[in-house]
Amino acid sequence: MNFDRAINRILSHEGAFTANPADRGNWTSGKIGIGQLKGTKYGISAMSYPRIDIKSLTREQAKVIYRRDFWWPIEADLLPDGAAFQLLDFAVNSGITTAIRALQRAIGVKDDGRFGPISRSALDDKSETDLIMLILAERLEFMANARSWLDFGRGWVRRIATNLRYGAADS
Repeated sequence: MNFDRAINRILSHEGAFTANPADRGNWTSGKIGIGQLKGTKYGISAMSYPRIDIKSLTREQAKVIYRRDFWWPIEADLLPDGAAFQLLDFAVNSGITTAIRALQRAIGVKDDGRFGPISRSALDDKSETDLIMLILAERLEFMANARSWLDFGRGWVRRIATNLRYGAADS
C-alpha cells in the first residue's frame, strides 16, 4: 500500500479539530487539566506536538508528520499493504512502540519494540490476512485494557470495525 492511500484512510478517521478537555491527548502536558488545551486535528495531538499550532494545521502538514514520524519508523514499506495500514493506524492511536510490540506478539517474537531482523524474518511466516487479523486482535486487547476505555471505547470499536472492512478489502 502506498503512503497516500494509507494516509487518506487515517485522515478519514482523524479529520476534524477537537479540543475535548477529557482527552489527555488534547493537553500539551499529556495530563488532563495541565498545560494548554490545544486539541487534536488530523490525529496530530497537542500532547505529542505541543509546539505546533494544532488548530491551524493543514492536511499537507499533517501528511508530512505522518510520513516522517510514523510511516518510516514502523517500516511500513516492508509490510504487506493491508498490514502496513493497520500498523500505521495502531501507531497513530497508541504510539509507535506500542504498535510494534503488538505486531511482534502477533508474529510470535519477543516484543521489545524494535522492528529488527528477527521481526522482519518472522513476517514471512504469516499471510497478509493473518497479519491484519492478529494486529487487530492485539489492538482490541490493548484498548480493552486502557484506562480511558469507558470514555472512548465506543469510538475505538467503530474504528476497528471500519479497519476490519479495510482488511477484508486488502487481503
